[in-house]
Amino acid sequence: MWMKVVVLACLIVLSLSSEADSKEKLRQVVHPPVSEEQHQDVAVETKHRSDPTRKPLAELDISFYHGFLASLSVIIVSELGDKTWFIAVIMAMRHSRLTVFSGAMAALALMTVLSACLGWVTQLIPRMVTYYVSTALFALFGLKMLHEGYHMSASEGQARQMKEEFEEAQAEVAKREMDLDAGKFVDMEAGNAGSNRSSSSAWLIFSFVSRIFVEAFTMTFVAEWGDRSQLTTIILAAREDIAGVISGGILGHAICTGIAVVGGKLVAQRISVRTVTIIGGVVFLIFALSAFFINDVDEEPLRVN
Repeated sequence: MWMKVVVLACLIVLSLSSEADSKEKLRQVVHPPVSEEQHQDVAVETKHRSDPTRKPLAELDISFYHGFLASLSVIIVSELGDKTWFIAVIMAMRHSRLTVFSGAMAALALMTVLSACLGWVTQLIPRMVTYYVSTALFALFGLKMLHEGYHMSASEGQARQMKEEFEEAQAEVAKREMDLDAGKFVDMEAGNAGSNRSSSSAWLIFSFVSRIFVEAFTMTFVAEWGDRSQLTTIILAAREDIAGVISGGILGHAICTGIAVVGGKLVAQRISVRTVTIIGGVVFLIFALSAFFINDVDEEPLRVN
């Protein structure tokens, strides 16, 4: 009798355990366990979906590099042989190259950031409007430069364009030099009045370097305002990644200004304005045509609450 009871009890226990195992297997099939990595991926994906302004990482990389290359190439072809370029050339022949480079680059970097911000503000306008308007302006700039380069002979373009830019920059630098010399004598009298000779000399050197920096900064900033490179920066920032536009623009200005202060006079004698103009027109047209292959007008514009 007791043997039957034991066997019956064992059967009951086995049936209960098998039923529990089957329920656990069924639960795992319906709701499979989630690992820690999968849980983090789901959390990140949910966060990204909840933020409509975020773009995929690959898309951000492509837009950054496209804006960077566009800004870099356009600035280089626009600035070589420009008035601001000749200002750096003339000042570097008379003063410290490092000081002139620092002052000019400070102005150009500030102008690039301001221009990019102006272009970024236009993102409040519908994306389709700014995208196609900027593309049309790029095409017009390119066609205009090609027309100028085509009707410009190599010798005529070299002589006339370079002479105009050089004389205009030279006149501005000469005017600034006169103001600098006048202020230097006043500073010398003020410095000698209340200090000894060594401290006065150190103060005069610091004052002179500061004046050269301010002179390079002011002249470059004023000459750059309303220039073609500023307009192109605004246009690029309206359609490209603003970080890429700023980075490429500053690097392009640094390359051109570095060439100007290191060997600008030699480069000015060998550079062909006609060649640079034609290359610039081709570059503008290339980035205008690229709008038809890299089309992102469907993206929502950035809205400010």
